[in-house]
Amino acid sequence: MLVDVERFARNTLGRDWAVGDIHGHFSRLRAALDAVRFDPERDRLFSVGDLTDRGPECQEAPRWLAQPWFHAVQGNHEDYAVRYVRTGLVDTENWRVNGGGWFLELSPEDQRTHAETYARMPLVIEVETADGLVGMVHADCPVRDWSKLARYLRDRYKRARGICQWSRERLARGDASGVRGIRAVVVGHTPLAAPTVLGNVYHIDTAGWMPDGYFTLLDLATLRTTPREPVKEAVFG
Repeated sequence: MLVDVERFARNTLGRDWAVGDIHGHFSRLRAALDAVRFDPERDRLFSVGDLTDRGPECQEAPRWLAQPWFHAVQGNHEDYAVRYVRTGLVDTENWRVNGGGWFLELSPEDQRTHAETYARMPLVIEVETADGLVGMVHADCPVRDWSKLARYLRDRYKRARGICQWSRERLARGDASGVRGIRAVVVGHTPLAAPTVLGNVYHIDTAGWMPDGYFTLLDLATLRTTPREPVKEAVFG
């Protein structure tokens, strides 16, 4: 069963990083981590989801999720796999076009193994930092005040989950009103040329899974990104 919210205490030993959508390109991600001298004995890496589909190393996702220093929210591509195994109610042609063919060609046993792993991924991650709480969802936060998130998930779960995993409305509107009650919210889902900040919402999917893209790493302590500083958008309206 999908965990709604998973919370992590402050890392007092090393650094905490967040990364955008991976989409089966773990070797490229490893190179990005090497560039910042990521230390798995001290550091942690938090992913905004979509570990799988599109790339050549999708089968590596469960191995990464088994690492004690790697944590990820469930993206819409993991949700595809879980729904396919549990209910079969997935538009398989659309999924195949968007990179899911590798999964559809697995044996039923391997499909179940992957789906069971993805089903344990939380919808929301919270990470404590010295300067306040940082939240993480795949696509967008469904509430304007983080303190109301738990209730919204309870009362309107299907809608909340849809926004968390699929919404691009904030970016489409250029809405920089942000989310109250939290230091920052980190999201991916929509590939961008550069990391972009709308209010306190950090969009960090810079298409590291595409030939002309790169992986953005966000330091959760400083909210600085590497290799480029984020674009800060003005308030919409």
